[in-house]
Amino acid sequence: MELIMVFKALSNETRINILIWLKEPRQHFPAEELEDYDANLGVCVSDITKKAGLSPSTTSDYLSILQKCGLIEATRSGQWTYYRRNERAIDTLSKLIQKSL
Repeated sequence: MELIMVFKALSNETRINILIWLKEPRQHFPAEELEDYDANLGVCVSDITKKAGLSPSTTSDYLSILQKCGLIEATRSGQWTYYRRNERAIDTLSKLIQKSL
């Protein structure tokens, strides 16, 4: 995990919010959007886009940045892409910050 890349990813409020939303999806997304929610898949990109209030391309860019630094994981299912937090990477980041900073 490259800390500079992670900190750059976390330097945007919406990207931080996405991580917060994905931590507790049932608290942050309407129940009807999570009707078929599967924790192993995560939250559909369209639901994240709607919640963020951004264009699909901007949301995809933000998700790509978070994925490249390992903070989230993507899963394709049919025509849909789902995102979930990478809890192991977030735990590693927390330990790195405690140890290094």
